Amino acid sequence: MSKFGREIIRMENIEKSFPGVKALKGVNIAVRAGEVHALVGENGAGKSTLIKILMGVYQKDAGDIYIEGKKVNIKDPMQAKAYGLGAVYQDITLAPHLSVGENFFLGKLPSTKNGLVDWKTINKVTKETLEELDIDIDPTTLVKNLTVAQQEMVTIAKTVHEEAKLIVFDEPTALLANEETEELFKLINKLKSNGVGIIYISHRMEEIFNICDRVTVLKDGTWVNTLDISDTDEDALISMMVGRSVEDMYSIKHPTIGEKVLEVKGLTKQGYFENINLELHKGEILGLFGLVGSGRTDIVRCIFGAEPFDAGEVIVNGKKVSIKSPSDGIRHGIGLLPEDRKLQGLCLNLSVAENTNLASYKDITRLGVINAKKEKDRAEKYKQDLRIKTPSIIQKVKNLSGGNQQKVVISKWLCKDSNIFIFDEPTVGVDVGAKVEIYKLFEQLLAKGNAIILISSYLPEVMGLADKLMVISEGRHMGTLLREEFMGAASGDEEKILRLASGMKG
Repeated sequence: MSKFGREIIRMENIEKSFPGVKALKGVNIAVRAGEVHALVGENGAGKSTLIKILMGVYQKDAGDIYIEGKKVNIKDPMQAKAYGLGAVYQDITLAPHLSVGENFFLGKLPSTKNGLVDWKTINKVTKETLEELDIDIDPTTLVKNLTVAQQEMVTIAKTVHEEAKLIVFDEPTALLANEETEELFKLINKLKSNGVGIIYISHRMEEIFNICDRVTVLKDGTWVNTLDISDTDEDALISMMVGRSVEDMYSIKHPTIGEKVLEVKGLTKQGYFENINLELHKGEILGLFGLVGSGRTDIVRCIFGAEPFDAGEVIVNGKKVSIKSPSDGIRHGIGLLPEDRKLQGLCLNLSVAENTNLASYKDITRLGVINAKKEKDRAEKYKQDLRIKTPSIIQKVKNLSGGNQQKVVISKWLCKDSNIFIFDEPTVGVDVGAKVEIYKLFEQLLAKGNAIILISSYLPEVMGLADKLMVISEGRHMGTLLREEFMGAASGDEEKILRLASGMKG
């Protein structure tokens, strides 16, 4: 006897083609009431296409969709909503300048007998829905004043309010801190106990095994397998996804560490961080860990020149330098791969070739004329070196997967001959196979004598890759641990680091 309820949706033999690409070939998935069903695969495996077909954004070329046993044709997102299907995407889709209550009733505001907006009903119903899900947020609060985690909770509650029978979660923890992720999992378990079916998309393996009941694996647009989580393990799942075994994702070679290339003394930005001191050497990865809002990103943006700082010194290759703008940072050999690659790292409407050369056009331009051959040759070189999956270097970057977009940002700094690389959340929204490739790129950079500062909210990642680990809490440096002090992946090591990140000494 199954512990789950009725089957909410079934998709059978789904096919979808785009010009020159067969995106889906005979894909199957079925989700039951009260089940959390993982959908996994590398970027480009077909996960997003399948979900967009379910949500009415795309139309399938072939195959069948059943909702509660009835064959349906979902023509648009409004029809998907009418069938009780909802989605919570990585990019929040709320109206930021409206209140939580207004977002709940967007497009269908209730009115009083006098024809005025019925704020009492809006706030009462919103509050009841939030309380039912144990979410403590005032319905009158403007969405823009909420944290990312709170906005995500509101999106989920809004979907529940719309009486969704099935909710798709697409990379829901990508921008959440550890404690916020725990709150999300509590909410998902509550939805599960209320009989809601859930499709859960994530590249984080430990989440899949923590929260999900079954898993469907896609590879290159085809269905590989559907099985109970209890019948598989991380290595077997990764093997199905990427077609090879990944024994240790973080097993990169660490070269002998060389001379100091960067030193920061007493770096301070009022209200963000104070008295930050760090050293970075050739061939070294310095991990920067802290909870979301700890000031990690502000620190590296100041080092790069993207933000001003109030006090302190930046020393590059033994010389004190003045870095007041990104062009200063670039001139001193610093490259920043920002947390938000789409807004800050790429020009989405430009091609792969243009983005690759973006920071270094000056090097291939004479009398205002770009050397087209050098532009093309450099882009082709890094397309090959970084294994960027794109039909050609003239493809617009906005059409690439997240992992390949990330590689294009890296190619931009390699093309500029940077030797100090700052990676801020480099694997957010990137699949397992692409993560391994990015880690191997780290290995190549280190072997050439480059140095890396790595920011990651995912503690196993930063522990697995860093030579030393600097912990930041509310803008304060809480301590720096050497690799031998935190390697071994003992839970006590993680606990110690999390205590420091929470502002607790020892």
